[in-house]
Amino acid sequence: MKAKSNESAEDYLETILVLSKKLPVVRAVDIANELGYKKPSVSIAMKNLREKEYIYVMEQGYIYLTDSGKEIAEMIYERHNVLSKWLIELGVDEKIATEDACKIEHDLSKESFEAIKRHVQAVS
Repeated sequence: MKAKSNESAEDYLETILVLSKKLPVVRAVDIANELGYKKPSVSIAMKNLREKEYIYVMEQGYIYLTDSGKEIAEMIYERHNVLSKWLIELGVDEKIATEDACKIEHDLSKESFEAIKRHVQAVS
């Protein structure tokens, strides 16, 4: 996933992953509350993710990541955590570091990310 339109999909997948770690089940309303979006917008996004086979939705409305959706979500989540940590270690305020990590995590090349990751691990 690389295009700007996929940035939104990546954010949704990451949010589902994060919520699944905190909640027994994830529903569209949980995603809407977490991201501050309106439920109809989330419903459209879930339809798109379902069509791309990144999620599946149970009859009860419970949302689960497929293997491919989980792979993307975990990649973005790792990038977010590593980049946030790196920026905080550089002296950036935690709130700003987290916001900036959200922006960077989608566009950074794999090579650059791996270099940053190695650096963060070496100095930690």
